[in-house]
Amino acid sequence: MPKRRKYDEAPPCAIVATLNLINGRWKGVVLYYLLTKGTMRFNELQRHLPGCTPRLLVKQLRELEEDAFITRTVYPVVPPKVEYALTDEGRTIGPILLQLNDWGVGWLERRGLRQKTVKAA
Repeated sequence: MPKRRKYDEAPPCAIVATLNLINGRWKGVVLYYLLTKGTMRFNELQRHLPGCTPRLLVKQLRELEEDAFITRTVYPVVPPKVEYALTDEGRTIGPILLQLNDWGVGWLERRGLRQKTVKAA
């Protein structure tokens, strides 16, 4: 029996459809970094997501690739080089991600909280 996709049948509303596609603890963050920083390698993404295990990041990246939000480019070199980038479809969610970030910044400020920063290695 073929694997059922999350969008094989119409969801009850467009919000449900959208959230089903980007549902996952790190998917939105991965999409945001690829939007704001451009093409990234696995280790670069991993550095920006200190609470995400490599196994979970691989899973989230595969799902984003299956849903045509990102592309995975493998270069035939040693050591292996793999890059991830947004597709045209992935870029369409960019304005929403930027608005979510702006809202989050305001929410933190209204509560007197500071945004945590992650230093790149």
